Amino acid sequence: MALYVEGLSKGVANGEMAQFQEMMRQQLESSMHTELEKLLDTTTGAEREVSRKDFEGFKNLFHRFLQVKGPSIEWIKIQRPPEDSIQPYDKIAGRGLPDNVADCLNKLVVVKLNGGLGTSMGCKGPKSLISVRNENTFLDLTVQQIEHLNKTYNTDVPLVLMNSFNTDEDTKKILQKYTHHRVKIHTFNQSKYPRINKESLLPVSTNLSTNGQSAEGWYPPGHGDIYGSFYNSGLLEQLIAQGKEYIFLSNIDNLGATVDLHILHHLVSQPNGKRCEFIMEVTDKTRADVKGGTLIQYEGKLRLLEIAQVPKAHVDEFKSVSKFKIFNTNNLWISLAAIKKLQEQKAMDLEVIVNPKTLDGGQNVVQLETAVGAAIKCFDNALGINVPRSRFLPVKTTSDLLLVMSNLYSLDAGSLTMSPRREFPTTPHVKLGSSFTKVQEYLTRFESIPDMLELDHLTVSGDVTLGKNVSLKGTVIIIANHGDRIDIPAGSMLENKIVSGNLRIMDH
Repeated sequence: MALYVEGLSKGVANGEMAQFQEMMRQQLESSMHTELEKLLDTTTGAEREVSRKDFEGFKNLFHRFLQVKGPSIEWIKIQRPPEDSIQPYDKIAGRGLPDNVADCLNKLVVVKLNGGLGTSMGCKGPKSLISVRNENTFLDLTVQQIEHLNKTYNTDVPLVLMNSFNTDEDTKKILQKYTHHRVKIHTFNQSKYPRINKESLLPVSTNLSTNGQSAEGWYPPGHGDIYGSFYNSGLLEQLIAQGKEYIFLSNIDNLGATVDLHILHHLVSQPNGKRCEFIMEVTDKTRADVKGGTLIQYEGKLRLLEIAQVPKAHVDEFKSVSKFKIFNTNNLWISLAAIKKLQEQKAMDLEVIVNPKTLDGGQNVVQLETAVGAAIKCFDNALGINVPRSRFLPVKTTSDLLLVMSNLYSLDAGSLTMSPRREFPTTPHVKLGSSFTKVQEYLTRFESIPDMLELDHLTVSGDVTLGKNVSLKGTVIIIANHGDRIDIPAGSMLENKIVSGNLRIMDH
């Protein structure tokens, strides 16, 4: 689990101790500088220049990692956000849309975080290239959504993908298929930072290669890196010069994160002095979201509080749905001019996240990261908007994939919406066992995706397959014990049933 920096000490006994620690910090920074220079000397040309820029960002992060002396949050200072700092979506939508929707859209850029691989779902390559609905990938659906906007309103909303060194090559190959779509697509790469040895705090890699064994020495440093990478790429300036004012940023695997015209209108219609530079979409917490970051008021600023920042004694309080009622969806609307200004002033102060990892050979390393939402405290007139749950539809597992592939949702111009035939607006709780973890295996276990319109809860565990046209209603639990196999016959209708290892079907 990621941990926020506790720092090098819990307090300084006297001036000498402080002096000694400062000397140690300077020594560590000097050693780090030397090692990074050695790494730069292993390459030449453009790669060297890109890596030099990356290393400037890394040295800044490393410096802050060494400086922090205690928890980044004092629990006693946490306050609930003022009423007007988190607006209900209905209030924003209630204002209606202007006649000139196209003018609003022409100020917008859609940015998708595209740095992740599909490994957790058993897939090779970028996660965005996994098929999620009718043979459409996450990337296909994103392109369809934006193309639909551009055609409907005769606009020019571009798509920007933030790739990582893990996803860049494969993504660029696939982008050729969208050449004739009405969407301009740009890409830039997030930084490549060195993993550091937990003991020596020096890079574990001896060269800049990300191939073979050397790959373990490098990592993309979390989505908070977007501000620096976007700025360094030159693309930020280019978009501002084209008259673009805001980005709508989200994870590419969140299928609910579509462009919302009401939120966009709210942003661009503010008077100049009160321009909102940052909007975070939040939504009501359920028991499934207790670990999600939440918004608080801290030292007069709206701030994102992540579970990793919370002192152990207060973790249960943080998870409480009654005290912290909302969580961050990571759908963010941010002013391009404000990002540029903060980058130029070097005023983007994001908490350092220390993420411990163990490499394949058993070596303990640390990777330093930042989170994009943590920047909310740096922007003027920042706002939270409490949006419907439908705007948070992430696909992290095959259980999520089953939901979005099913008849619970209908697909229109790249957007998924809950079927009007479902009586409840909430999605069922689906828990598929380890036999379903990998996409390829999951697909072989369903001859067709079951009818789930009236499903509340589904748990499947063990060696289970489902035939064609199976219907699931209410609460259904199917558990094949070790060594057993359960085949649910084609056309079966299971309503409030428990199916156990010896294929006894019981009412639940």
